[in-house]
Amino acid sequence: MHRPQPLPRPHLTLQRALTAALTLTLPALAVAAEPPDREPPPAGLTVAPCGGKSVSMQCIPGGWFTRGHDKAWKKDARPAARVWQGTFFMDTFEVTSGDYRDCWRAKGCKHAKPLYGDFSRSKQPMVGMSWFDAVDYCRWRGKHLPTEAEWEKAARGPDGATHPWGDQAATCERAVIMNKAGKRSCGTAKRGTHTEVGRTYVVGTRPVGRYGLYDMAGNAWEWVADWYSQSWTACGAACSKPNPLGPCDGAAKCKGHRMKLVKGGSWYWPATYATSYYRRAHPPANQPISHFGFRCAASPAEAAKIRAGQTPAALRPPPPEKVRQKKTTRRARAHP
Repeated sequence: MHRPQPLPRPHLTLQRALTAALTLTLPALAVAAEPPDREPPPAGLTVAPCGGKSVSMQCIPGGWFTRGHDKAWKKDARPAARVWQGTFFMDTFEVTSGDYRDCWRAKGCKHAKPLYGDFSRSKQPMVGMSWFDAVDYCRWRGKHLPTEAEWEKAARGPDGATHPWGDQAATCERAVIMNKAGKRSCGTAKRGTHTEVGRTYVVGTRPVGRYGLYDMAGNAWEWVADWYSQSWTACGAACSKPNPLGPCDGAAKCKGHRMKLVKGGSWYWPATYATSYYRRAHPPANQPISHFGFRCAASPAEAAKIRAGQTPAALRPPPPEKVRQKKTTRRARAHP
C-alpha cells in the first residue's frame, strides 16, 4: 500500500504569524443580511432580535430554512423540508484544545484528549471527547450543544445551500478534507507515526462561510444535540415542528434510540461528506473512539447572560497556569 510522504514543514515564521493572527480579537464580520422570509412564521411565533453582539459568537436570525436534500446519497437526509428555527447564536469557531483545557482546569469538564499525536495544538479543534463531554463544556460556557436544526441552518442559510459558501462542491481551497488524490487533510501529513492519517488544521484557516462562521465544512466532525433517527418520517412531529429538538424532544433517554449525530465532514473524509445535510450516527459515549469536535450555540437569553458575565465559566474561571521552568544542568566545560 502506498504511504503518502510527509510534506515539508511550513516555514516557522509563517506558523507564528498564523497563530498570532488567530489569537487576535476579530473585527466585526460583514455578512450579508438575511433576505426577508417569503413565508409567514408559524402561528404565535415571531423572529426574535439578536439583542446585541456576543463575543466569539455570530447571530443566526430566525426563520424558515430548508433541511435535508432530495438528492442526498443517504436516504436519512431525504426528503428536503421547510423547518422553522428561531433566532440563536453560534460559536464562530470550533471549540479548540485550549478552550477545552480551560474547562477541565476549572473542573467544569472531564479530562479528555485526542488519541492521535499532532492533534493538540492550542488552536486546533478539540477532538476525541464524548458527546457528554461536549454538553458539559457548552453548559460551563452558559451555552448549549446546538440541535441538528440549529447546526444545519447555520451551515447553509435559509434556502438550502449544500455548503456554507453555496452550492459548489467542497475543495481544499474551501475546506480541510481529503483531497482528490486521496490524501487526507489536503495532503498535510501528521507528524510521527501513521503520517497518512493526516490531521486537523488550526481553526479558521479556510474562508469564512455563511453568517461569519468558520469550518462548518471539514476540519472536524461536530457533535449536535439530537438523537439520531433513520428518517424524518420515523421521527415525526419532533423533527418537523418549529424549533425541533429531534426524537423524544431531546430527552436524556429516548426509547429505541442509542446514537447521537455528528455533522460537517472532516480532514479524514472526502468532499461528499462535507455537505450541510450529511448525517453521521455515533454512540454518545464515543466508543469506539472517533476524533469528533464540536461548537456551542446560545439562545438570545443565554447570550444575554454571557454578556452579563453570569455563566459558570465567568464565575468559576480556571486557575492561572503554572509556568514550567526547564531544569538546567551545569556542565564542566562549554563547547563552542
